[in-house]
Amino acid sequence: MGGTDAKDILGLPKTPLSLTQEKKSRPQKESHRKPDGISREVYALTGGVAPLMPSIDLKRRPPADEKVAWKWLSFTNSARKDDLQLYHWVRVVNDVPPTGDYSFAKYNKSVDILKYTDEEYENHLTDPVWTKEETDQLFEFCQNFDLRFVVIADRFPVSRTVEELKDRYYSVNRALLRARAQSPADVANHPLMKEPYDITRDRERKRALSMVLSQSRHQEKKDAEILAEAKRITEMRLAARRAEEPDVSANENAGLDKADGVVPGRSVSPTSNSQLPATAVAPSTLTMADYASTLASLRMLHVYLRTYGLEQMVQAASSAVGLRTIKRVEQTLQDLGVNLKPKVPTKTVCDEHLELRKEILTLLNLQKQLQYKESEGSSHREGSYAAMPDTPKDRVFASDPFSFGAERPIKKDQKRKGPGRQADTPSPAHKRPRKLKASDL
Repeated sequence: MGGTDAKDILGLPKTPLSLTQEKKSRPQKESHRKPDGISREVYALTGGVAPLMPSIDLKRRPPADEKVAWKWLSFTNSARKDDLQLYHWVRVVNDVPPTGDYSFAKYNKSVDILKYTDEEYENHLTDPVWTKEETDQLFEFCQNFDLRFVVIADRFPVSRTVEELKDRYYSVNRALLRARAQSPADVANHPLMKEPYDITRDRERKRALSMVLSQSRHQEKKDAEILAEAKRITEMRLAARRAEEPDVSANENAGLDKADGVVPGRSVSPTSNSQLPATAVAPSTLTMADYASTLASLRMLHVYLRTYGLEQMVQAASSAVGLRTIKRVEQTLQDLGVNLKPKVPTKTVCDEHLELRKEILTLLNLQKQLQYKESEGSSHREGSYAAMPDTPKDRVFASDPFSFGAERPIKKDQKRKGPGRQADTPSPAHKRPRKLKASDL
């Protein structure tokens, strides 16, 4: 409602104010410094503060030939059944009053309550706990108070709980729906039939709610501690279950473990470790992790094709081996007359196919280890006839009659001197003569 409409209602003239009253001294705008943190463009548009009112004039101005007036008129509300007439101010355009129902009547919503006859009550609705008068009173209150069972229990003449009133009302409605339907399938999808009211569950819910609302601070703290402990135990169980899954997959994938690592119970010498590849020396945890993750992903799918699951398991089993090994496995399967993909992929067939692939990988790994062992043994045999690393090159082995067949090393061109033995060869001339001592005189 604008200022012109208020003048129409009050009967005031619509003449505008004089120019002297309209013009007033406007205070000069004070210059404000732009605060920090606001860009210059935003401050120039908003002045630093967001506008509280819309900057666009949304008021629709009536045309010049339209005559608008407000009148005190009567109206009726279709939501009322007593035809009560009330009055309110109505906007009238060109002396034509508005027609139609009361604008707020559309918000009146009522509940559709089923009605039953005396014959239906005698045939389908009798209950030893409820009389017909009490049932009629219940349905009348449900109609008047729109299924507000708390209000109905307060107004009901007989002492009944809210749960008992609900149970009687919904049981009568279900019986009427079954009796009036031509077949049970016609009302099978009705909400009252799909989710029937359970009085025991409702009582238990209210009892639990009452216990929660009546708890003290100490009890709430204790319950919070119990819930935290339960959460911790649940997380521990989940972690233990996740840790057990790789173990189970490792037991199922024993052939892959042998193919990726050394056969358990055997010791490998340091020399052979330096020659064998890394996949043959230490077990690969990557294969176990891939196998376990594949199993977990398939369990999350719940429904999947058996051929898809077999392909995923084969890829997980072959993830740690090379392309040549995979081709050798496929070639071995073809030599054995086994299809690369089972024609009838049942669970038993897929398990046997995976087991066969694991055994072939184990066989190939054992063949590879056997080759390394044979090459290592041949290198040891060839090294036994070679010269020892600490034997001098200027010595030869000569037989000694007193060594019982043993050989002793001697020098080629020089004999060993005794402690008091002089050399047979004369000293060279350029050698300085030894000085005489007092003991020589």
